[in-house]
Amino acid sequence: MTHFPSGGSARPPRAYAVPVTSVDVAAGPTAESGPEPRTQSLMLTFFGAHVLGQPIAVSSGSVIAALGRLGSTEEAVRTTLNRMVKRDLLERRRQGRKTYFGLTPHAVQVLTDGRDRIWRTGAVNRDWDGRWTMVGFSLPEAWSRERHDLRSRLIWAGFGPLQNGLWVAPARVDVREMVAGLGLEPYLRVFRAEVESPTDVREVLEQAFDVPAIGARYRAFLERWDRTDPLPATVSGDELAGQLLLHTDWLDLVRRDPHLPAEHLPGDWPAAQAETVFRGLASRWERPAARAAARLLDTLTLD
Repeated sequence: MTHFPSGGSARPPRAYAVPVTSVDVAAGPTAESGPEPRTQSLMLTFFGAHVLGQPIAVSSGSVIAALGRLGSTEEAVRTTLNRMVKRDLLERRRQGRKTYFGLTPHAVQVLTDGRDRIWRTGAVNRDWDGRWTMVGFSLPEAWSRERHDLRSRLIWAGFGPLQNGLWVAPARVDVREMVAGLGLEPYLRVFRAEVESPTDVREVLEQAFDVPAIGARYRAFLERWDRTDPLPATVSGDELAGQLLLHTDWLDLVRRDPHLPAEHLPGDWPAAQAETVFRGLASRWERPAARAAARLLDTLTLD
């Protein structure tokens, strides 16, 4: 039976056109033969690595030069810059004939979250307390947009669909914060729970999440980056290009990984090895990439 709060099924107010939990940053490739990451994914990586935390804006020419190292065309970069302004991820500043772009508070939140997922959360969950967050919901059939937005938030927060209208995450999740701005709180039912016999944790994980696909993405990352022969041709001898592509690839992985408990995953789970490879390359390229960016960047100090 479907239950709606009193007041009928009037649509909730529209949230951000681009929720903070789904900013199209999971568009990177997982294998060298695949397409290059979308320009916006690379651009977010660039701003996260070389602008986040500094009171600066960078010229469009700087961004074009940086992303050009990875094959992005000037037209693609300019189009993406304009789109990101419209999506409240960048703000435009003009000085003379030059145009500069700085981060909005919304973008700072997105990029800070990505940084935390990379460096604080990590790829391996060894500290699970055995408890789940469960979210049940039922929305009017006509609310396809609201359903899409809610599912995007759930996936971002590490939930998987256990059955129709019931999603689970093996972690404590602040659901109120997760759905902020969607106006769907009256349609949700949130619980904290533990699995009891005869239900098996691994069976729940396999039903709610595509465990083989998650593992395959980590193995594809290793195939691309854990090698002694030359790395992808687009980054050969170019530490800045290498840093941008590596971080974009890795962020694609961790944003799509629901951070499942390690003790209930296959013994050959590749996330730990992939994280070691990522951290090693990131450390190797950090300083030379920063020097290359410093030579390249034309910046404007913000008040």
